[in-house]
Amino acid sequence: MQDKLLEFIRKIPKSDLHVHLDGSVRIETLIDLSQKQKLALPSYTVEGLHELVFKDRYANLVAYLQGFGLTIQAMQTPENLERIGYEFAMDNINEGVCYVEARFAPQFHINDNQDIDRVLLSVSKGMNKARAEYNQRPEVKSGELPEFNYGIIACAMRSFGKGFSQFFDQLLEVHKQNSLNEVFAIASYELAKACVKTRDKCGVPIVALDLAGAEDGNPPARYKQAYHFAHQNFMNLTVHAGEAYGPESIHQAVTELYPDRIGHGFHLFAQDKITDPKIQDKEEYIRQLVQYIADRRTTIEVCLTSNLQTVPGFENIKDHPFARMLDSHLSVAICTDNRTVSKTTVTKEIMLAVQNFNLTGDALRDVILYGFKRSFYPGAYTEKREYVKKVYARFKLLEKQYLIS
Repeated sequence: MQDKLLEFIRKIPKSDLHVHLDGSVRIETLIDLSQKQKLALPSYTVEGLHELVFKDRYANLVAYLQGFGLTIQAMQTPENLERIGYEFAMDNINEGVCYVEARFAPQFHINDNQDIDRVLLSVSKGMNKARAEYNQRPEVKSGELPEFNYGIIACAMRSFGKGFSQFFDQLLEVHKQNSLNEVFAIASYELAKACVKTRDKCGVPIVALDLAGAEDGNPPARYKQAYHFAHQNFMNLTVHAGEAYGPESIHQAVTELYPDRIGHGFHLFAQDKITDPKIQDKEEYIRQLVQYIADRRTTIEVCLTSNLQTVPGFENIKDHPFARMLDSHLSVAICTDNRTVSKTTVTKEIMLAVQNFNLTGDALRDVILYGFKRSFYPGAYTEKREYVKKVYARFKLLEKQYLIS
């Protein structure tokens, strides 16, 4: 029965709305690019990097983030970004993911060889190449399988320091009279402006602005100018919130930045994480917050494996608030976060949900469809609606074929 279920999940159309490009670089490609450019790695074998860097479990968040320094250093040329974008799209296609939103922080990749236009264009060029190849397949052209499509989400960083990237070093130098918090806000605003320009001038499908990095000490209100500008220019919004900080972080995000989606939201129900002494009735505070999110259909991008690897004290997947999110009638989408760093796929994440949260029948269908309905699809509403119809038809056909209920 499990084999049949796994085959069904492999074949159904899937989406991934929260996946970091720099956390999803093929290890073989990382080794190849690093050797060609004489970049330091702790090992130059797949087995060695699995043992030392890309693990099944991590001691802490610092260990989890180690791999990003290695991948980002290999993502500093247009050619490398194009290759990584292409392979990322093909990896998704090969497991039945027909819609994906690749997110990354473009300002990590700006240098003397590439401005932000070139960074975004290169990633999109690679992904578009994969899309064109796949969409020419007979089974796609005939309508048997949905077409592959993608969007790009640009991440602003809540904080950074000297040595993070050439762009950040220059920004810190130019604004050395400003406080660090002011520079963080400036960087996010510059990113929002650049992304709108690149989207409109170059036709790159930049579908949303995101805010990533350490939540504690970096409140969402600091980045309001960037989010307001993006909103004014018809760009969708998502925010990492409640991943490493409590319900207050999510409250601040939804009331200060008005996102369409929330990344992670792991600590949404965690009364023990509330620190504001003014909040005396913590249960009621959370009830109202959850109701607000549910009523507005603000979708939560759930990343099961990643949370298991990074949240201190969280050791049993069954303790994940995913089930409570469903019981609270929240809109949720199952995502990978980082395919390489978390050693996962969309198929694995869905199987985790099915096996541990009794996600079957209508509930499974709804979660799969939320991943498409709540996507930032780079097209008109009517185009998105037709695309979702194709996805739903394919899902129902496979559901009947595999007698899944």
